[in-house]
Amino acid sequence: MLFPTIDFAIFFAVAFLANWLLNPYARVWKLAMVALSYLFYSWWDWRFVFLLAGVTVTAQAGAAAIHRTEDPRLRKTFLLATLAVLLGLLAWFKYYGFLALNLDNAGHALGQGQLLPLVEVTLPVGISFFTFMAVSYVVDVHRRKLAPARPIDLAVYLSFFPHLVAGPIVRGDELLPQIRRRRDPARIDFSRAAWLIGAGLFKKVVISSYLATAIVDPVFEAPHQHSAPEILVAVYGYAVQIYADFSGYTDIAIGLALLLGFRFPANFDAPYTARSLQDFWRRWHITLSRWLRDYLYIPLGGNTGSEWKVSRNILITMVLGGLWHGAAWTFVIWGAIHGTGQVVGRLRRSYRRSQGLDPQPDSPSRIALQRFLTFQIVCLGWVFFRADSLGSALTLLGRLVTAWGRAPLVTPLVVLAVVVGIGSQYVPLGAVERVQGLYSRQPLLLQGVILGGVLLAITTLGPQGVAPFIYYRF
Repeated sequence: MLFPTIDFAIFFAVAFLANWLLNPYARVWKLAMVALSYLFYSWWDWRFVFLLAGVTVTAQAGAAAIHRTEDPRLRKTFLLATLAVLLGLLAWFKYYGFLALNLDNAGHALGQGQLLPLVEVTLPVGISFFTFMAVSYVVDVHRRKLAPARPIDLAVYLSFFPHLVAGPIVRGDELLPQIRRRRDPARIDFSRAAWLIGAGLFKKVVISSYLATAIVDPVFEAPHQHSAPEILVAVYGYAVQIYADFSGYTDIAIGLALLLGFRFPANFDAPYTARSLQDFWRRWHITLSRWLRDYLYIPLGGNTGSEWKVSRNILITMVLGGLWHGAAWTFVIWGAIHGTGQVVGRLRRSYRRSQGLDPQPDSPSRIALQRFLTFQIVCLGWVFFRADSLGSALTLLGRLVTAWGRAPLVTPLVVLAVVVGIGSQYVPLGAVERVQGLYSRQPLLLQGVILGGVLLAITTLGPQGVAPFIYYRF
């Protein structure tokens, strides 16, 4: 069930009424939210509801066993066993085919034949998101940052439909307390919710969908047929498309949660204004960045130890972060690009400190250069992220150098969409908040009229039918 559809509009109307009518009856409300969320998830394939339930039961049983045990070794054993089940399910559905295919290729190259049976495994929507949320919950219970939640609370936490299929990756200490307390309907921030939902729909339905059909999909699907200018604009177009698509989803999810009385953490902060790759990951998919830092990078050793160990930790974290997005070598390379870029930046800073050199002073030209170079590296990574194969990515990069010629796909409207998509991130946050504040101060009827006009414009400008959000497949 996609957010920008009539089906979801009807579903959310029912969920909204159920949420507030049952709000005084905590247990009934929780059962209703689980039932509605499972219905939402079953819209793709009802069989995977059992997977979601299995992840919930595994996380609950593991957390309870960890909490009851005082012996540190036994606690760690329970933790590792629970993580093995949770990550094993993720590995089976997401990585078995990738592993089997690569082992099959290696086996044939070595004359060993087939090493693993090639089985086509359907990837459940959102498995990476709710699995990572389950992992963070179990690890936080082991670290004694959380007490085990009641089974019904955990079921709501993992299945809550606004975040279920594409995040944000909400921590237990962020959402579980909100699930336990009664929400006040008088404190719903309707204006902010409407603003976020309208902005998210515009990003997804208008900007992302237009760039996908106008230039990104044609170029990436047949790179050998397109010139260097088309490829260059398509790469920049994909940078805007994926930002508009994913941040649009996040805006809608946060807005829907607000209407239900919940607050989710922010997931984006103008990522294309970043001055380094490290800065980029503080701004892009923030909840995943925090997860990778707290549950992978720091346990590996984080910033402690020698420069070699810190560099290793960064590379492992980013490569595994790449694999989290998809089981393909292109995602491994994407993660390696970001990891290598961060290592190089860190080594450069360490070298300057070892030579007793002061940090270079900021100036408008230096800031602009840093942002420009960072964006180019990010776009290089997007080539591998979007390409269907490593060969396709290399073809794109090769023709970007050699195939200069006519560019019929590079129209003024395409260029305008790219410029607006990137330039909008340089609008000062204060200006956006002032406009949003002005909207919120209008009479409720006028707010509704404005929102209706925005939705009409989105419907008029958007395509017939809306493609699934890009991050649904991760």
